[in-house]
This record gives sequence, C-alpha cells and structure tokens, in this order.
Amino acid sequence: MRKLAINRLSASSMRRILSFYGPNLGAGIRVDYIRSDWREVRVSMKLRWYNRNAHGVHFGGSLYSMIDPHFALMLMRNLGEDYLIWDKSAEIEYVSPGRGTVSATMQITEDQIKDIRLHTESGQKYFPRFSVNVLDKKEQLVCKVNKILYVKKTHIR
Repeated sequence: MRKLAINRLSASSMRRILSFYGPNLGAGIRVDYIRSDWREVRVSMKLRWYNRNAHGVHFGGSLYSMIDPHFALMLMRNLGEDYLIWDKSAEIEYVSPGRGTVSATMQITEDQIKDIRLHTESGQKYFPRFSVNVLDKKEQLVCKVNKILYVKKTHIR
C-alpha cells in the first residue's frame, strides 16, 4: 500500500484533491481553503437531494465526513514523516438540524504542535484532542465534533 506523499503537496493542490475525493464528492463536501502552513482548513456543504435525510436536513454522517480527515492531514503536514498519525476516536453532538449550507473551520495552533512534539519526543504514544463546530449560514451551531488522534514519533534521534 502506498502512502500519500502529503509533504510534497501544496495546500492548493491538496484542496483540489480533497474536493474531488470520492467520499467528499459523493456527500457534496467542498474544501474551500487550506492555509499555506496547513494549520487552518475550511470546508462547506450545501444541502442537496443526495445528502439530505428523511427529515429534509443534512445526514449526520455527511456532517461528520466534513471534519473526518482534516486534523490528521494537518498534523501529518506540520509534524512531518517521522510521525505516525491515525484517528483514534470521534464524537459528534447534534445540536440543531442542518439546513442549507453548513461550514466548519478547523485550526491547529503552534502551542498544540509543540505540545504534541513534547509528549512524543521519546517515542511514546500521545492522544491529542481537537474540537470543531459545524455552523449554518446564520452562524448557528448545527453540531460539535470532538476528535482524538493517535500520534507517535517513529524515528527517534
């Protein structure tokens, strides 16, 4: 199995790849922006016939899919190839029905990256937590997603 050479891709190239990636395309998820340092990603999803549930609002799985890969990809790019990064767990809290276009902005700070490096410098596992809100066009909270990642430094110097 080949690994995606994420460290060789520009933010704009990755944005295009992710927007046409099958699961995103099928759910109608659009990657609107990846900051050049890969510490911020913005996504959106319009309500369409193919991503609405029986109540006429966004499928919960589609709302989660908006968030799913991004924190891991952002860390992969910011920590480099010496780190193994996987999703460990996730939780989604639905607050209000997702109608119309929904969006989310994921961010990773320099302090979070330093904290991860500190906790993994000797090869130990670390489980950083990230949270993000999915909002509607009126900036009302639709759901909150909490993610825990698995991070381990694989090449100790």
